[in-house]
Amino acid sequence: MSLETQAQPGLKSEFFEIAKTIVLALLLALALRTFVFQPFTIPSDSMEPALLQGDYMAVSKFDYGFSRFSLPLALAGPAGRLLDHAPRRGDVVVFKLPRDDKVDYVKRLVGLPGDRVQVIHGVVSVNGQAWRQQALGLVRDPDAPGRIVMQVREVQPDGRSHLILREDQDHDGESTDVYVVPQGRYFVMGDNRDNSSDSRWPKALGVGFVPAENLEGRARMILASWKPGAAVLKPWTWFSLNTERFLRRLD
Repeated sequence: MSLETQAQPGLKSEFFEIAKTIVLALLLALALRTFVFQPFTIPSDSMEPALLQGDYMAVSKFDYGFSRFSLPLALAGPAGRLLDHAPRRGDVVVFKLPRDDKVDYVKRLVGLPGDRVQVIHGVVSVNGQAWRQQALGLVRDPDAPGRIVMQVREVQPDGRSHLILREDQDHDGESTDVYVVPQGRYFVMGDNRDNSSDSRWPKALGVGFVPAENLEGRARMILASWKPGAAVLKPWTWFSLNTERFLRRLD
């Protein structure tokens, strides 16, 4: 038997071992993405100052249980959620846009099913309890330096707090009617209050109420961040990093 003939079984065995390793790695990555964490990039400035354009965040998939939108490409699956856990007011949530389930949105959850939500001159009220606000002073919009906004710390009745940006207390959406959140739905708002399309507007114009099954997970951490102008198709910008935002937990 020639050396060439002896080598062929060994090459085949090595090929299959490599192929098996690659397949197992892909399956593991798919399982992690489906059931544990999924990375998302931030394409807009509606969640400033918590999230900026260029942020690369990790979203926990198991906080709220799983729906068909937990699967890659939102493959067909049973309605509702498996291992359902209710989110809390104040969570930063990622969800599929109700009018187009191919689009991911990120907002702050304000109203739970059955809640009565209203905004009065920029102050959020849930079930008759106003979310206290503390003005921290005027700042420049992080992604639009020519825009001057008020930075405000918003405090929920349970003590949880976060920063918001507000341009004008009488801006569109800063005074609303009372929204009664239907069962199986959630009410969300952007932290950049005067520059956010959210539940203050109906589904056809904004977001409307978000169905529970559309929730993909809770945004937990900013893994990395790129400065404005960085893009995949611009290799010279790949190392334009905003290192101050690396590994930053989200309130």
